[in-house]
Amino acid sequence: MINVENILNTLHMFEREKLDIRTITMGISLLDCAHSDGEIARQRMYDKITKKAERLVSVGEEIEREYGIPIIHKRISVTPISIVAGSSMDKDYVAFARMMDRAAKQTGVNFIGGFSALVQKGMTKGDEILIQSIPQALAETELVCSSVNVGSTKAGINMDAVKLMGETIVKTAELTKDDNSIGCAKLVVFANAVEDNPFMAGAFHGVGEPDCEINVGVSGPGVVKVALESVKGKPFDVVADTIKKAAFKVTRMGMLVADEASKRLGVPFGIVDLSLAPTPAVGDSIARVLEEIGLESCGAPGTTAALAMLNDAVKKGGIMASSHVGGLSGAFIPVSEDEGMIAAAINGSISVEKLEAMTCVCSVGLDMIAVPGTTSAATLSGIIADEAAIGVINNKTTAVRLIPVIGKDVGDSIELGGLLGTAPIMSVSKFSCEELVNRGGRIPAPVHSLKN
Repeated sequence: MINVENILNTLHMFEREKLDIRTITMGISLLDCAHSDGEIARQRMYDKITKKAERLVSVGEEIEREYGIPIIHKRISVTPISIVAGSSMDKDYVAFARMMDRAAKQTGVNFIGGFSALVQKGMTKGDEILIQSIPQALAETELVCSSVNVGSTKAGINMDAVKLMGETIVKTAELTKDDNSIGCAKLVVFANAVEDNPFMAGAFHGVGEPDCEINVGVSGPGVVKVALESVKGKPFDVVADTIKKAAFKVTRMGMLVADEASKRLGVPFGIVDLSLAPTPAVGDSIARVLEEIGLESCGAPGTTAALAMLNDAVKKGGIMASSHVGGLSGAFIPVSEDEGMIAAAINGSISVEKLEAMTCVCSVGLDMIAVPGTTSAATLSGIIADEAAIGVINNKTTAVRLIPVIGKDVGDSIELGGLLGTAPIMSVSKFSCEELVNRGGRIPAPVHSLKN
C-alpha cells in the first residue's frame, strides 16, 4: 500500500542517497541482417537498430519526468558483430563499427555494445577479423563498446585468444593515446560472459535472446551505505538483513521502470540486473559501503569477506523483488568509477593484486584500472588469464578492463570524464609471464564442468 511515508522515503533515496536507474538497455538481434555483401548487411543493421530504438530515449525521458526517477543512460546492445559480419566477404569490420556509431547517434543513446566475439573454445574467421579490427574501430568511433569472451567453465580458457587480447589492448591504447588511451575503457575481456548484460562496456545481445527486449540495470550503493549507518556495531546477521532490505527497495524501483519501458515501447521485458554500480560522485561508492561495514580503508584485511557478504545479500534481496533477475547482478568494483576506490588506490590501501582477490566474490572483475603505458602485451595477457581462471574455476562471470595509458606512469592520474571518472595509474608486477603466454593452446575446462 502506498502511503506518504513510503513516498517521502523514496524521494529521500533519490535526492540524498544517489539512487538511480543506471541504464535502460534495448537488446536487438541482428541475425536476420547478415548478408554476403557487407554494405547490404550494414544497411539492414542500421535500419533495424534505428527503427527498433527510435523511441528508446524519449520513453526513458517520459518515465523520468512522470515518476521522478533518474535514468542515467539509455543504451543499445546487439548480436555479436563477429557472427553477423562473418557472413560477409569483408576483410575488416571497422565499417560495421562506424555503422553502429552512426545508428547510436541517430537514436540518441549513450552507448551501443556488441562489437564482440565469443572465442572461449576457438576462433572463426569472423572472430579473428573482428578482434583485429577492434583497435581501429574504437579509435574511429565514440559510442561503440567492444567485448571478447575468452573462457568459460564448460570450455576452459583459449590462451591463443588471451595472447591476442593483450596485444589488442596495447594497440588500442596506442591509437587513442591522444585522449588518455580511452579506447581501452570501451573494451572488456570476459570469461563466462552473459547474454543479457545491460551494462557497458560488456553488453551484447546473445543468440539465445528474443528479437528485441528491454533490460534494466539498477544502482544504489548510496542507499545501502545510508541503511548501514543505522546498524553501526551490530553483528553481521543484522548487517546482511539490512543490505537485503535496501536491495529489495532498489530492485523494485528497477522493476517499475522496466515494466513501464516495456509497455510503452511494445518490447518484451527481459531482466533486471540488480548490480550496485558506483559513480565518481561522493556518496555513491562501493568502497565507502565496505568501509561502513568496518574497514579503515577499502583494501584492508577483511575487505574480501565484507564484499562477499555484500554481494550475497544484494542478490538475496534482489531476487525477492523480481522473478527475472539476470545480467551480472551484484557489486561492481571499477576503480576509476568509484570515488572511494580512487581514494584507496591513491593512499595505497588497495592494489591490483588485492582487487584480483576481491573479484573471486564480486560480480565482475578487474574493472577500469589504469596501468603504466609501458606495460607489455604479455603482462596484460597474464592478468587476463588470471582473471579468466577465477571465473572458469568458480563458475562465475569475470572480466578485465585495463587501460595502459601511453605516456603515464605510477603516480600520475588521468581524467576520463562522466561516469568513467578519474583513474590513478596503478602498478603491475615487473616480472615477466611472456613464456607462459606464448605457449598458446587451451587450458582445459575444470573437472566440475562435466555435469551432464
